[in-house]
Amino acid sequence: MNTLKIHSLAISSAAFLILTGCSNPADDTESARVADAVKDVAAVADAATYAISSDSTIEFVGSKVTGSHSGGFNSFDGVIAVAGGQIVPPSKVTIDMNSLHSDSNRLTGHLKNDDFFAVPEHPTAEFAVTSVTSTGSGLEMTGNLTLRGVTKSISFSPEVDITDSEVRLKAEFDIMRFDFGVAYKGKADDLIRDEVVIRLDVTATKNS
Repeated sequence: MNTLKIHSLAISSAAFLILTGCSNPADDTESARVADAVKDVAAVADAATYAISSDSTIEFVGSKVTGSHSGGFNSFDGVIAVAGGQIVPPSKVTIDMNSLHSDSNRLTGHLKNDDFFAVPEHPTAEFAVTSVTSTGSGLEMTGNLTLRGVTKSISFSPEVDITDSEVRLKAEFDIMRFDFGVAYKGKADDLIRDEVVIRLDVTATKNS
């Protein structure tokens, strides 16, 4: 096979991967609305507080042309504050970025370095609720997400159930990683997609 044919075959193979690669998980999720960080948020002083339980999960899915990877965080803590039957500030969760895990040990190490989350320089991430409002179809939660040292306001639509003893919150949405300084593109023939899917399943029990 001559050089021209080999070159053409390589181009055709790359095009085939792009056209037939894995589907984008973010195609099936809500895209979070991103804006500048909200400042000077007042905490509701008389809110009841609920501690986030250890059986809660914070997970993510990232993808590229040839496949996707899932992961999450093993260590995080925080509080959900409730007043008037609604989640209010100072609800917050803090994530230990060193507890990051994925479906590949090699990938886990890569995600912790400077190409992605730069964990040695930014060992924690945080989401702090700034408001929760009712919409025609449910709720919209807005909060400041700090990731890799970048803070942005994000808004998404969670499912929330509040009782006297417990708060349950579930959500699935996607964010654009470039918004938070995660700019690594991947290999030329296997580019990483911009969107990352976030999955939350949080339980919090009322503090005594």
